[in-house]
Amino acid sequence: MNASVSKEPLDARDRPARLTVGVVGAGRVGPALAASLQLAGHRPVAVSGVSDASVRRAAALLPDVPLVTPAEVLARAELVLLTVPDDALPGLVEGLAETGAVRPGQLIVHTSGRYGTQVLDPARRAGALPLALHPVMTFTGTSVDVQRLAGCSFGVTAPEELRLAAEALVIEMGGEPEWIAEEARPLYHAALALGANHLVTLVTQSMELLGKAGVSAPDRMLGPLLGAALDNALRSGDAALTGPVARGDAGTVAAHVHQLRTHAPQAVAGYLAMARTTADRALAHGLLKPEFAEDLLDVLSDRANGTNGKNGPEDSGQGENR
Repeated sequence: MNASVSKEPLDARDRPARLTVGVVGAGRVGPALAASLQLAGHRPVAVSGVSDASVRRAAALLPDVPLVTPAEVLARAELVLLTVPDDALPGLVEGLAETGAVRPGQLIVHTSGRYGTQVLDPARRAGALPLALHPVMTFTGTSVDVQRLAGCSFGVTAPEELRLAAEALVIEMGGEPEWIAEEARPLYHAALALGANHLVTLVTQSMELLGKAGVSAPDRMLGPLLGAALDNALRSGDAALTGPVARGDAGTVAAHVHQLRTHAPQAVAGYLAMARTTADRALAHGLLKPEFAEDLLDVLSDRANGTNGKNGPEDSGQGENR
């Protein structure tokens, strides 16, 4: 237990260079960040977790750090990482503040991409110093995450007077701070989810389809292709678009839809949605010639595919979807 922590409010500039660290929520993110801070010289002193998986993660990444209640984490730590799911964060902050667990001068950090620092207002009113530090990385819950933090971007939101402190913590974890305004956090997070979370869905769906087509090692086949596509997209944006949609090969796209409808009907809606978006972007950037676009868009239309544009096949009693 950290008996030396002062109960008096501290200015961030007067704070000791090395901090005691606590984690509330031993999911995949918290223990990795605490382990990274430990490498920078800070001292993890307490962690809270409920599930068996959380307990195992804490034991693996933060050995010898005691598992305690959230209130006890705050009692022991100068820097507290709140690494719980987005929807649980507001209630957690309110509960900790209402029970008096938050101390003046304590650094309270959350790692949600969705929220800035306003969600920490109950803790701020209790005298805490609020920071939002969102690591732009997918986590495995293993020690490999600590290594991956090197060069990882963090979406940083903090009061102006704490901006340097927030950026310093990110740099100590090996990350690169990127300032995100409070009002831009939801859009920032939506952009990341669109790129990363949906990518996982697309890749795993593609591997399943290749397996159905008889490919013995879909991951090995896709690796070079997807790596090149990602690199080209990051370098060139829409100019990197290739394939039958960007070329306007309506016949090939129609064949794709037919095969998916036969072998993987659950993949049809996603294929059509992404193909329409790809066609729009290719047309806007001059890659898809207008004379080919009409036939392609007919193939991708709701009417051609018997869908209502939302959830799948049209009900037989509905009129033509215009």
